[in-house]
Amino acid sequence: MRRAQQEMAMAAIEEGQGRRFLGALSGPGEIVRQFTPNWFAVTMGTGILAVALGQFPQSRVLFGTGEALWIANMVLFVGFSALYLARWVLHFDGACRILGHSSMSMFLGCIPMGLATIVNGFLLFGGAHAGNMAVDIALALWWVDVALAFACGLGVPFLMFTRQTHTIEQMSAVWLLPVVACEVVATSGALLLPQIGDANLQLSILMTSYVLWACSVPLALSIIVILFLRLAIHKLPHAGMAPSSWLALGPIATGALAMFVLAENGPAVLAASELGTLATAIGGASFLTGLILWGYGIWWAVMASLVTAWYFRNPVPFNLGWWAYIFPLGVFALASIKLGDLLALDFIAWVGGALVAALALVWIAVIVRTLGQAWQGKLFLAPCLSDDLRVSSCGQDAQTTR
Repeated sequence: MRRAQQEMAMAAIEEGQGRRFLGALSGPGEIVRQFTPNWFAVTMGTGILAVALGQFPQSRVLFGTGEALWIANMVLFVGFSALYLARWVLHFDGACRILGHSSMSMFLGCIPMGLATIVNGFLLFGGAHAGNMAVDIALALWWVDVALAFACGLGVPFLMFTRQTHTIEQMSAVWLLPVVACEVVATSGALLLPQIGDANLQLSILMTSYVLWACSVPLALSIIVILFLRLAIHKLPHAGMAPSSWLALGPIATGALAMFVLAENGPAVLAASELGTLATAIGGASFLTGLILWGYGIWWAVMASLVTAWYFRNPVPFNLGWWAYIFPLGVFALASIKLGDLLALDFIAWVGGALVAALALVWIAVIVRTLGQAWQGKLFLAPCLSDDLRVSSCGQDAQTTR
């Protein structure tokens, strides 16, 4: 009886500590030691909502809210970047463990994708704050993002092939994250095109954007095929991975959006160059490719909704993975709005608007829970430190202890 009372008392104390500011951590320094790149999914989700609201300039409230979110997102991105850089400086050996971790390493792709939303925001909202400098800033950041996306798109798969341990049964849609970064940056490049005055620079951005798209979408579609097989054989993953059901929609919707914007802005760039004879053909092929991907996205959006409803028959534990509900939905909403504009079909544009409304509601639900658990310190946890994985330096292979 006394032992049971003692256990209840200890549980009450732990619960009380967990509710205090950073009560779940041994100290504030743990924020840096435990900081992981999946926090950049917060900037992805917040950024895509800001860009989505920026599609409604006729509404001062919606556009202004999007602008405020974009500014807040820049603050978040700078803060997260400082924390993650500090981890590499202060806890180098611990930070290196992510290179051998089969799931956390995938979230490195969130960094360039989060930055891409900031680049897009400069094109939408930056003029009111930086004037003509906004485009120059966006262009400079875009080239940085190109390098980051290529590094993630090549580096993480190389680590998968050489250092990490994977099985089909343990596979999840997070495999897509480092691969998708290139096509997200390609979309930003396509949006930059009409803002650039130099014809040669326009052509360079256009060709780079197509190459980025090609380095991402075909590989992502291949991964989705394997993911379908894994789900059919081994069924859905545990409830903690419930949000990952939306991740497959991300590369499909982003690939469609990139093609729509390239179809809209690319032909004029080609017409002004020696490739003018190809402008109409490439523009038409881009639009058709985008339309096919958008249609494919409908299937995954409906399937993800059904899977989500299936999971939420029971409580689903909250974690940073819940941000996976937001970015794919946001990109699909943007692709729908752009398709409606290109075809002058109000119905599709209204569908896009409805998706933006749903996006805002999901973002509110997720940000509230994120802020609450971040305050308590519960979200600062690096699985690559707690798992039975040793990586003594970045130059050595990961070894799993037995």
